[in-house]
Amino acid sequence: MPIVASLVFPILMAYGGASDLLTMRLPNWLTLAVAGAFVALAATVHMPLEAIGANLACALVVLAGGFALFAFGWIGGGDAKLAAGIAAWIGWTGLLDFLVISAILGGALTLLILQARRWPLPAGLRGEGWIVRLHDTKEGVPYGVALAAAALHVYPATPIYAALVGL
Repeated sequence: MPIVASLVFPILMAYGGASDLLTMRLPNWLTLAVAGAFVALAATVHMPLEAIGANLACALVVLAGGFALFAFGWIGGGDAKLAAGIAAWIGWTGLLDFLVISAILGGALTLLILQARRWPLPAGLRGEGWIVRLHDTKEGVPYGVALAAAALHVYPATPIYAALVGL
């Protein structure tokens, strides 16, 4: 059971990254599932209430910061909410690593997409809606891909992961 439970977060991250890449949307239910799964699994492994509260406080701080970035038009609302859900799992101890890795991966992804948009889209790809969207200069960048990848990188070092796999 704990090993299977430890896969809940990676599965949600894989879905989130793929969803953002293919649709440029991060559904609200995904963020609720990420946060809800954290609370459920933290309770299952008997994480102390203080630790659960600290992780949820971390998520609220990230949500506030994410909404500030959203207000400036620097990230999407779905990205802000997903980052907050991820912060619940990562907590304060992994937050800086998560934010730095997200920024690096997001910057690299942005540069890659901006460069690709300078070239004409090959005829064989013009029928693929998600590729056309990625190539459209009026569209944003699917930053959820970077958030999910950074989250997966930091996740194995979190206390909840250690508790779930019995380390």
